[in-house]
Amino acid sequence: MPRLVLLDLKMPKMNGFDVLRWLQKQPELRRLIITVLSSSNESEDVNLAYDLGANSYVVKPGSLSGYEHIVEKLRDYWLEVNRPPDYVLSD
Repeated sequence: MPRLVLLDLKMPKMNGFDVLRWLQKQPELRRLIITVLSSSNESEDVNLAYDLGANSYVVKPGSLSGYEHIVEKLRDYWLEVNRPPDYVLSD
């Protein structure tokens, strides 16, 4: 089971909002830690992502070093500092 999911909103065939809706319908996946990583800074997108179960929303940086910095901070917080929930495992 992954400990952290980085989810882009703009993907082919199924966008990130559709993925969040699908995840909420999967009892064994509802507690996944999901960070949306998007180029959109629109309040509408941020609010909808949280309404659909995202735990965090990060606007994509404009440089490789910016990505490295964000990935490092996400790793530190979500995988080192944060205490995750127990996962529901189906039989």
